[in-house]
This record gives sequence, C-alpha cells and structure tokens, in this order.
Amino acid sequence: MAAARGINQLLKRTLHNQSAGSSLLSSVRGKHEESSAGLRALALLGVGASGLFSFATIASADEAEHGLAAPDYPWPHAGIMSSYDHASIRRGHQVYTQVCASCHSMSLISYRDLVGVAYTEEETKAMAAEIEVVDGPNDEGEMFTRPGKLSDRFPQPYANEQAARFANGGAYPPDLSLITKARHNGQNYVFALLTGYHDPPAGVQIREGLHYNPYFPGGAIAMPKMLNDGAVEYEDGTPATEAQMGKDVVSFLSWAAEPEMEERKLMGVKWIFLLSLALLQAAYYRRMKWSVLKSLILWCMDMDISIAVEKHILGQGIWACHYKTPEVLLSYVLTAWIVH
Repeated sequence: MAAARGINQLLKRTLHNQSAGSSLLSSVRGKHEESSAGLRALALLGVGASGLFSFATIASADEAEHGLAAPDYPWPHAGIMSSYDHASIRRGHQVYTQVCASCHSMSLISYRDLVGVAYTEEETKAMAAEIEVVDGPNDEGEMFTRPGKLSDRFPQPYANEQAARFANGGAYPPDLSLITKARHNGQNYVFALLTGYHDPPAGVQIREGLHYNPYFPGGAIAMPKMLNDGAVEYEDGTPATEAQMGKDVVSFLSWAAEPEMEERKLMGVKWIFLLSLALLQAAYYRRMKWSVLKSLILWCMDMDISIAVEKHILGQGIWACHYKTPEVLLSYVLTAWIVH
C-alpha cells in the first residue's frame, strides 16, 4: 500500500511539472509569435515606405527625362473628313524659310512638292531658281553650280553633321521632314515646344548656353526662342503673332510628313461607300435568297412521303424534289412557288 501511494504521488508530481512546463512553453511561444508578428509588420512597413520613396524618385526622374506632356490642340486637319489649310501651309513655309531653315534641314522635300499645295508652278520655279546647286560633272569632268530646279531638294544649312554641331554648341538640329511623325504626339509637341519657353522656376539651374523649356526632355534646350511677335511679315496680311506662326509652321511640317493625307482620306470615303453597297447587297441575298436554302424544309402530309428541298434554280422559282407520282410533284412545286 505504501509503495502504491508513493507511486501515485510521484505520478501526480510528474504530471504537475509537465503541465507547468507546457504552460510556460505556451507562454513563451505566444510571446515569440507576438514579437515575430511585430517584426513582420515593421518589415512590411519599411518595405512599403522604401517602395513609395523609390516610386516618387522614379516618377520625378521620369518627368525630368521625358518633359511635360503637350496638351491637345484642335488642329483643323485632324478630323476624319478634314483637309489641310493650304493658306496656313503657305504661311508655314514662309516661317520655315525665314526662321527655321538657317539651322534645320528638310532633306526629303523637293520644290516640286509645293506645286499645287502652297504655290503655283511659276512661283515655285522662281523660288527654286534663287538657290545655287552644285551639279556635275560636266563634259570636262568638273563640278559646277547652277540655279535650282523643281526637282531639287531644299538646301542644307550645313555641309555635314560636324559643322552643324560646331555652329550650335555641340547640339545637332534635327531634320524636320518627318518631325511630326518622329516625335510622340508630334503636332502638339512641336507647337508646345515652339511656344513653351519660360523663365526657369525657382531652384532650377540652367547651364549657360541652354534655355528652359518644360516640354523638352530634361527641361534645357540649346535652341533659343525663335518665334516672337512680328518675326515675319505674312504676304496675305495675317498678324504674325507667336501662336499664329507656331500654328502655321506646324501645319506645314504636318503636310511635309503626310502629303498623302487628303488622298488617303478621300480614298477611305470611297471605299466605305462601296463596301456599304456591298453590305446591303449581301444582306439582301442573305435574307431573301440563301436563308430559304438554309431553313426551308417542306414536309409532306402524306404518311408514306417525306419531301425536302434539295436545290433551288435561281430566278425561276422551281424546286427539285423527291417524289413518287406526278400529282405529288405538281402539288409540291406549287407549294414551294407560293412560299418563295
């Protein structure tokens, strides 16, 4: 009995110690889990904050790299049925010749391209004859100069790229033949760039020789402001304001990049008209002709005969059918004729 009591007491003490140890272990585990959850929350907070700061840094760097987005302007030739303002193209060519051509080339445009668009053939010939073109060789094997012709391209302002960079402080003026297609949101970008010169805001430092323009990538551009009120005198008497000159030269550059736009739009209208007629004809035949062949099945009331339409001879209203007697054929031909 005494031994049994001793064993029972020993078992009770062991169980009590185990329960106390498990309670302590549970409390330790709970505290460890709480501390781990706190560390995880702190880590997530730190990652979120660092991501936010990095995103803000990337966004500001992206804005500085790509420049301010140009607004959308209501260009008169942007509509589906709209065409170029040819008077504006002529004024824009005048702005290009008197303001832009001293630095920028248009190597893909010939004088003959202007005939019927902005000038008459006589005016264009006289304009081309004002330039001198190096041609040759002649019969003696020597190069010579001659007056320009309609087939000649617009003259280059510099002999090569190195000369252009030397004259512009290291910057290379781009060719303007396709400038409105070569830049994102081209027409709006070029207009905003030409009319967007401002004094730099507080805290913005612009290197000497550069000019602040928020629409240019980086905000600093080597080209100074070229469009000032009264910079040119229009032949038709239009006031030469900064915005007017910007609109006209962008219209000219848009035409230079897409001279086929008007023909393309006209061809699109013709094709839409022809395809609309074809659609009406197809819908008519689909509804009045071919739907019969697809859906019309005539079932004979005779218990011994089941008749189905196999072929319809177009234009005659005659149906070829399976039949057993001439009387049955006649009755079903008449029925098909009435249904048709």
